[in-house]
Amino acid sequence: MKFATWNVNGIRARQAQVQEWIAQERPDVVCLQEIKAATDQIPTALCEMEGYWCYWHGGKGYSGVALQVSQAFAPERPAFSHPAFDYENRIVTVDVTTPHGVVTVASVYVPNGGKDFPAKMQFLNAMDAYAASFAADGRTLVMLGDMNVARSERDVHPKERKPRAIGQLPEERAIIERILSRGLVDLGRAFDPDNDGLFTWWAPWRNMRQRNIGWRLDYVFAGIALADRATACPVQKDVGTSDHAPVMATFT
Repeated sequence: MKFATWNVNGIRARQAQVQEWIAQERPDVVCLQEIKAATDQIPTALCEMEGYWCYWHGGKGYSGVALQVSQAFAPERPAFSHPAFDYENRIVTVDVTTPHGVVTVASVYVPNGGKDFPAKMQFLNAMDAYAASFAADGRTLVMLGDMNVARSERDVHPKERKPRAIGQLPEERAIIERILSRGLVDLGRAFDPDNDGLFTWWAPWRNMRQRNIGWRLDYVFAGIALADRATACPVQKDVGTSDHAPVMATFT
């Protein structure tokens, strides 16, 4: 069972890469962020991707998320929905039935915060309340996506560390830790605890990606019951031309 996330930074610019990646990896659930396109702008080959139930939640030129669920994994079309705190097309969820019970999967694109930091904090706090509701009810949640927060100092290359940079602020990191305390596991770090070069985003200049001078912003936060079944969660650093790399979690 494979769950994947990728901030594509424009689905139309990355159409062929996304199709090739999905055809090669065949994830059971695909979460995309920053699609930057309304539904009527999505290429038909993606909008109705063969073998997948597809849900696109975007607007013209900005933000947007998507979820694709394999029809082999879910023979009947699942119900896609949005938590009440969704705005600017930033979160879509779906319930999928797995061998370990029903799992709610969320594709998430947290605001950057550069233009409206209070809105980012409000969104993160709402995510925390959402995660807490699952913990209280004993339901299983997996949140995948671009959280736009580097969880700790080690999740930013030393050359990029700035004490007051948005995405590295203590108040942002505190909410991420609180979200994880709701019975969730950061699978990327769980599988690679000692890697100080584990990044998912690189500024698109000065060969930052080739030099691996980046930030870790893209995550798979999995409920403990599911996290216990995880076998891998690598960053696919060499995939595509987005400024973000995909992250792929595999479960038994």
